[in-house]
Amino acid sequence: MADKNNQNKKDSKETNTQNASPKTKNHISRRDVLKSLATVPVLGALAYGVYRKQQYKKFLSKNIFQETNMSKGTEAPVYFGNAKGEKIRVGIIGYGIRGPQLMRGLGFPHPETIDAWKQAAMENPQDKRYQNYMNQPDLNVTVNGVCDIFDAHAERAMEAAANRGREGTNGSFAKQPKRYHRYTDLLDAEDIDAVIVATPDHWHAKIAIDAVKRGKHVYLEKAMTRTVDEAFQVRDAVKKSNVVFQLGHQGRQTESYIKAEEAIKKNVLGKITLVEMTTNRNSPNGAWVYPIHPDASPRTIDWEQFIEPTRNHPFSKERFFRWRCWWDYGTGLSGDLLTHEYDAVNQLMEVGIPRSAMAAGGIFYYRGGRTVADVYQVAYDYPDRDFTLLYSATLASRKDRGKTIMGHDAYMELGNTMQIYADANSTKYEEKINKGIINPDLPIYSYVPGKEEVDAVTSATEQYFAGRGLLYTYRGGRRVDTTHLHIAEWLHGIRTGKQPSCNIDRGFEEAITAHMSTISYRENRKVYWDEENEKII
Repeated sequence: MADKNNQNKKDSKETNTQNASPKTKNHISRRDVLKSLATVPVLGALAYGVYRKQQYKKFLSKNIFQETNMSKGTEAPVYFGNAKGEKIRVGIIGYGIRGPQLMRGLGFPHPETIDAWKQAAMENPQDKRYQNYMNQPDLNVTVNGVCDIFDAHAERAMEAAANRGREGTNGSFAKQPKRYHRYTDLLDAEDIDAVIVATPDHWHAKIAIDAVKRGKHVYLEKAMTRTVDEAFQVRDAVKKSNVVFQLGHQGRQTESYIKAEEAIKKNVLGKITLVEMTTNRNSPNGAWVYPIHPDASPRTIDWEQFIEPTRNHPFSKERFFRWRCWWDYGTGLSGDLLTHEYDAVNQLMEVGIPRSAMAAGGIFYYRGGRTVADVYQVAYDYPDRDFTLLYSATLASRKDRGKTIMGHDAYMELGNTMQIYADANSTKYEEKINKGIINPDLPIYSYVPGKEEVDAVTSATEQYFAGRGLLYTYRGGRRVDTTHLHIAEWLHGIRTGKQPSCNIDRGFEEAITAHMSTISYRENRKVYWDEENEKII
């Protein structure tokens, strides 16, 4: 009888096993793992060590994520949903250095650029620039007008605008758009809905205001204006209109910045009292000593139009191509480079205009007649928020120090990636630091967009800009041009009426903040923002 009962139990056990779900049949418990590892003396011990290490990492990761409350992904915005609406007719004003990048973002690279990308991909399979560009969505625009006062630039712009098929020099092209010698004629054209302005800074305000008065939507490159008065004039003109205005701070599209914004809103860093921003370069191009085009001459450049909004000066190739080196045309390190870093912090923390600014620096390396400093520092104070913003730049050293946002409980290092480290004396993380769950020498949170891809960055210049989120970012693990995303957001605003992220209010804050430090530097004094009367004093 006992044997029969035992057989029934055995049959029942086999039946239950056969009827079990695959997950139940294949499940291996931690005890099973350890028992099996124990039968392999040396390898088993090593494998068990790896297993314990992996389990400990999971334990730490779970605890840290619970502590920081950070999500593992990102909800980065995409603006292509409305691109199938009405086609937007665009005019390009200025096609020097930034112009070709804007045209590529819009969807119109020069055919020779396509050739270069294809050749680079053949020589190096890791170079994905051509593939990434071909994956770029069509923004449903046409370029109907081009304006540049240098003939060679205008011709290149027209050739790029005709490249609607995204082809190289052996491709087929559409009819070239009309070239305008004066921007006002382009603005008067009935087949232009919106303009992208990429001229030198001394033309920004005048062109933007004239465009707004004619009802043209405006994408304006930074810095927004060259003077304080112009900042008020541009703001007032846009506010009185129905146009959609976007300032060209494409870093706002960078995934790591969006992730950093989440960390700050969730108070991962604790009370923030100091932010340090830097932009360091070490090359003639980085110091704005750009090459001079061989075709440049009084015959091919409308010099009289170039100097129209500023002081008269005899024709100068150096001033035309290297205009950022002179206060007559540019805004120096404040308007050109500081504004990128400031706008990133304004995006993350909504700091607005500081209460005071104190700047220092000078022309210490790149001389040659320039009037704009090549080494520059400024301190901005926000006493209402118990917060200071520091900026430092040199054009004669490439030591990269990025952006660091410092809180009582943690600090953040921010570029095209983002890492957060707990402070050893943190109040918030004290318990987990004491238990060894958090190591202040290791990041408690690290965000690396698209890390599964290998980036083929081909030059130091590209590495510099990429590290600041100014060349590319990621969406869904795919590399995307930040300028393309920023223009797409602007076009989305035109089609829907929605304000873009770097609208006129953010542009005004950027302009006044930059002008405060410029005035401080040039007048060798501390300056203040009178918020009630909207004056720099």
